[in-house]
Amino acid sequence: MIITTRHLVLAAACGVAAGGAPAHGPARLKIEHSVDIQAPADKVWARIGDFQDMSWHPAVAGTRGSGGNAPQATRLLTLKGDGKATIEEALNKYSAENMSYMYKITNVDVAVLPVTNYASTITVTPTGPASSKVEWRGGFYRGFPNNDPPPDLNDDAAIKAVTGIYQSGLEALKSEMEKGGR
Repeated sequence: MIITTRHLVLAAACGVAAGGAPAHGPARLKIEHSVDIQAPADKVWARIGDFQDMSWHPAVAGTRGSGGNAPQATRLLTLKGDGKATIEEALNKYSAENMSYMYKITNVDVAVLPVTNYASTITVTPTGPASSKVEWRGGFYRGFPNNDPPPDLNDDAAIKAVTGIYQSGLEALKSEMEKGGR
């Protein structure tokens, strides 16, 4: 029997129709939030630009780390609550000139934050002499890497959790900076 291109196309079509095509895993999710702040960009950057200090975020009880703002610096965030929930992060890129840094989560329990393979960037941009915009962008996968995730580890849970982190952090920063904070 001679196998022709037509036979191969027909066989492939039958395999797809019969459910023979492999299912793929979850898609990378992306979130972006921003806030306009009535405070100079350099003052806002002074508040959030130190990778070793995330005290501006209301969910963070404490930060400890090493390496300052150099690439591969690390930090351990202890979250408010029972003091046992932590997130380990590493700095990928840092630019004081561009008022931006990029970091990734290196270790977190999905019960604390239902994501995997999380990377994020925070940037402060001047919008006027006494105003600025802070953008927080992240990409990640849901906490359950396989098909049919439980509700607490699905795409919606991951998006909701990261959205909550970004919104609460940016709202707290805006409030603090506009009240003349640090």
